Amino acid sequence: MGDVDLEKLVKGYALRDAVRHGGKASLGSVMSMLLGDHPELRPKARTIVNIARKVIAEVNNLSLERQKAILETEYPHLAGETPKRGAKKEEELKLPPLPNAVKGKVRLRFAPNPDFLIHIGNARPAIVNDEYAKMYRGVHILRFEDTDPRTKRPMKEAYTLIKEDLKWLGVKWHEEYIQSLRMELFYNIARIMLEKGCAYVDTCGEEGKELLAKGSYCKTRDEPPETNLELFERMLSGEFGEGEAAVRIKTDPKHPNPSLRDWVALRIIDTERYPHPLTGSKYIVWPTYNFAVSVDDHHMKVTHVLRGKEHQLNTEKQLYVYRCMGWEPPVFIHFGRLKLEGFILSKSRIKELIEKNPGKFLGYDDPRFGLIASLRRRGVLPEAIREVILSVGIKPNDATISWANLASVNRRLLDRRADRIMFVWEPSRFIVKGVGGCIHAEIPYHPERPEKRAIKVCDGDRVLLNTFDAKGRIRLMGLANFEVKEEELVFTGRSLEEARRLSMPIVQWVKESEGIPVTVLEPEGLELKKVEGYAEKELSKYPIDSRLQFIRYGFVRVDSIGDGGEYTAILAHR
Repeated sequence: MGDVDLEKLVKGYALRDAVRHGGKASLGSVMSMLLGDHPELRPKARTIVNIARKVIAEVNNLSLERQKAILETEYPHLAGETPKRGAKKEEELKLPPLPNAVKGKVRLRFAPNPDFLIHIGNARPAIVNDEYAKMYRGVHILRFEDTDPRTKRPMKEAYTLIKEDLKWLGVKWHEEYIQSLRMELFYNIARIMLEKGCAYVDTCGEEGKELLAKGSYCKTRDEPPETNLELFERMLSGEFGEGEAAVRIKTDPKHPNPSLRDWVALRIIDTERYPHPLTGSKYIVWPTYNFAVSVDDHHMKVTHVLRGKEHQLNTEKQLYVYRCMGWEPPVFIHFGRLKLEGFILSKSRIKELIEKNPGKFLGYDDPRFGLIASLRRRGVLPEAIREVILSVGIKPNDATISWANLASVNRRLLDRRADRIMFVWEPSRFIVKGVGGCIHAEIPYHPERPEKRAIKVCDGDRVLLNTFDAKGRIRLMGLANFEVKEEELVFTGRSLEEARRLSMPIVQWVKESEGIPVTVLEPEGLELKKVEGYAEKELSKYPIDSRLQFIRYGFVRVDSIGDGGEYTAILAHR
């Protein structure tokens, strides 16, 4: 196959991966699919990697629509999804119908706060929304809710990182908004509500809070709309400082739930002291979560809001805005919290750990956290996360995903596609004796595929074995039978039947002269154990982000490759 044909072949798989993941293909995924379907190309893996990097860059520069068009017209055989062996039937993972939903008219939104990366709990509404948008041929909106530059200050890089996580999960969106760039809309709605008498400007500061706590209120509540509109303009012009004035929605000052009493819709934040990463100090009056959400959900024509049950009180607050403005509210659906057992999901806790323990963690995507970026780095597949989340559905009860369950789903998916590589840790060295020249091992890439690689072993070669395997009579996988004698491996025959009859352990091994140094990082709680060893030379064909199974060790993801060819991998699970 010539280079021109090879480039065309790679382009098909790059387009397929890009379309599956929101327009962005990755090198590891493209290589895994390509070599899985065309194992005869494995000897050219290094050449293909260089071609793939160039092709993927070109493909990723195309729009998603263009990628789909080229894939369907030039590579129709790659456009369809191949059912995965052992995957659950579609009906088992189907979500319940949405109430009052009309096909073609459903509009949903995923609205993260870009103060940090998203975790698996945050990903739940994104994945569920994406599924419903497909089910009802609807519109999925991505909206960044970033109107609190003081207590939940947005992280500038999070806007991009969150989108990368969503694309990796296969979540698609059709419209995208950033609330901090929509401030004039919020101001205009505030003016209308003040004019209608549904809101007022509280200039009593701390005293206003104390009055509401007692079932009373600031005197400005009874002022006419004209006075409150004037106070609002003075807020915008900077006449008040933080805490000196706030727009409140009129509810019931004696409401049995104190948090519902005349809740704050807009407040003043000193953006000279707390600048917003996108707008700097341009604005000082900022909408609160409940006000901004109410306005945007209406103006974006959102029909269904799917979110955690911790927002039930927020729903009550937001309905006051809808009633004042005469808007039809969306359908609200609240589901329970989702946790990943044994993993930290708290954004503030993760930030604190990184800041207080410099050098201990590998960054925000450290595999010990429950962030989507962390699970990706660990080697969890997006399909596994999606399957587990859809199996939980939108039940109102809290749910905890066990790591064992997620690992089990991931193992089933990886088992079909991950190549098997021999890896020796806790190594002992042995000299091969009695072969009578040279013999060749034949090692399959995968037990369900016929392709194999050959490894030549001769008398006098040194072989690495796990120390705990180096005793008695053993069979070196794919090679021959040996007897371990001190520092020697004495050849006893090539018969696999004899090895089985004598119950010889079949062990992995690495030819020392060809061994590739590997450090495997094993996440366990907040610890990260390092396991040093050597892999067979075949490992050098696999780029960063490849998912592999180290035989008799576990599933790993290639995390980095050093200048000297040494590999660092992360253990996903056994």
